[in-house]
Amino acid sequence: MDTPLIKFQSAEFTTSAPSLKQCPEDSGCEVAFAGRSNAGKSSAINTLTRNKSLARTSKTPGRTQMINYFTLAEGKRLVDLPGYGYAKVPIAMKAQWDRHLAEYLQQRKSLGGLILLMDIRHPLQDYDRQMLNWAAQAGLPVHILLTKSDKLKRGPAQSTLLKVDSFLREMDPGVTLLTVQTFSSLKKQGLPELEAQLNRWLSDDVSKA
Repeated sequence: MDTPLIKFQSAEFTTSAPSLKQCPEDSGCEVAFAGRSNAGKSSAINTLTRNKSLARTSKTPGRTQMINYFTLAEGKRLVDLPGYGYAKVPIAMKAQWDRHLAEYLQQRKSLGGLILLMDIRHPLQDYDRQMLNWAAQAGLPVHILLTKSDKLKRGPAQSTLLKVDSFLREMDPGVTLLTVQTFSSLKKQGLPELEAQLNRWLSDDVSKA
C-alpha cells in the first residue's frame, strides 16, 4: 500500500528552540532547512507550505536565531535552522550557532535529511561546504536547492547546476546521499521536485541508533 503524500499546506508552527536540548522529543521523522542568511530559506518554506507568513522572512539577514519547528502530520516535521554566514553577527554568536548546528545535524536521531539552500549566483561558499561536511560525518542525505534561479537565464543556471552536481559527485561517488536542483520561490520553479524529495524522506521512520 502506497504511503499517502504529505499535505505541506497543513504545516503549523510548533515551537522554537535555542539549542538541541530544548528541541521537541527526538522521535518520528523531520527534515531540516539550512542555508546562508540571504539564501531565501524562509521564502522556500513559505512557498512549499503555500503560507506566506509561516516562516518569518526579514530584510535583515541573520534574524532567525532559533531552531523553528513546523508540524506536518503526526510524527512528521519541518525544521527551519538558524541562517548562517551573516557578516554582521558577533563572532561569539557565530560560534554558538555553529556549535548548535553541528550538534543538531550529528546527534538528532529523527533527522531524515537536510535541504541545503544556496543562492544560485553564489553556490558552495565556505559555510555551505562546512554544512556538507557535517552532514557527511553524520551520514545524512542532503538535497541542495539552488535558489533564486529566476535571476539567471537558463544557460547560466544549467551551467551552475552541472558544476555543483560535479562537486557533489566527487564528495559522494555513489550518488546516494547528495542531490541538487534549481529552485525559484518567486516563480515556484522546482516545487514538484522538492515535494517529491521531502515525501521520500518523511515516509521513512529514520531512527539513527
